[in-house]
Amino acid sequence: MLISVMLLSLGSCGQPQWNSDYNLDMARLKESSKVKTDALASADTTLPTVEKRNPLEEEIAEKKKKRKVKRSKREFLGYKIKRGYTKTGGRYKETIETFGYLPEHQEPNEYAPYKYYYDTKKSKLARSGSNVEDTDRYKVLHGPYKKTLNDEVVEEGYFYVGTKHLRWEKYRNNDDHTLVDKEHYDKGFLRDAVVTYYGDTKKIKEVIPYEYGEVQGTYYRFYENGQLEWSGQYQKGRKIGVWINYYDFRNRRHYEFQYPETAYDAPHEPYLIKEYDRHATPIYERGKFDKREQASSK
Repeated sequence: MLISVMLLSLGSCGQPQWNSDYNLDMARLKESSKVKTDALASADTTLPTVEKRNPLEEEIAEKKKKRKVKRSKREFLGYKIKRGYTKTGGRYKETIETFGYLPEHQEPNEYAPYKYYYDTKKSKLARSGSNVEDTDRYKVLHGPYKKTLNDEVVEEGYFYVGTKHLRWEKYRNNDDHTLVDKEHYDKGFLRDAVVTYYGDTKKIKEVIPYEYGEVQGTYYRFYENGQLEWSGQYQKGRKIGVWINYYDFRNRRHYEFQYPETAYDAPHEPYLIKEYDRHATPIYERGKFDKREQASSK
């Protein structure tokens, strides 16, 4: 008995063994305390990371990522373009036009009232009521356009395959650079125009201009073969100025009728002022000559 008690006493004085949950937990707490102490010491001696970026910089950078990729100056609305310019006038009245054009020819919309080209032979811009035949000389305008007078912008807009497109603005060349005119186009036609078609086809029948809820601007009517039949101006819902009727080929004029000059003038019945034969030769002009009988006998 005495010997057994002495052996047990000696065992209890030795190094504790990891044979119980209590002892294991105590060991873990001790190790954890050591780790925290080491981490704290490291934090005291390690230099902090200084944020040199502006707090808003990260937000700005994120917004830039979301922005659309900047379009190439050599491409516009799906077409490759070349840049060109013209310069006219002298030192004190220098006019410069910068523009884009298609290196490979594309036919402008046949219904568009005007088609715009770069005349490479004369180095100037040209406008036509019909498509051109000499595609090597006349390059179809496409892309941003800007016109300056003595380094001041007086007109700017966009072309789409030879037609006016999107927003066009004109400015007065003065100290205030006053905006004097603003129009919105959709591939040659005013954006707010009402377009009607022949049945279920894509052949345009009429283009009725609207502005601020009333008929205003240039009106067009087409034959079913795509040739222009009528064109004229509306102002405040009334026909004004000269209205032109065309033959159904080559955009040739047939009749010209005169309406009141403005919507504020007294209304009157339109009267014929000019008539042409099918060869574009004038055969009647009001108050000057009348060759209609001779023309009809041929």
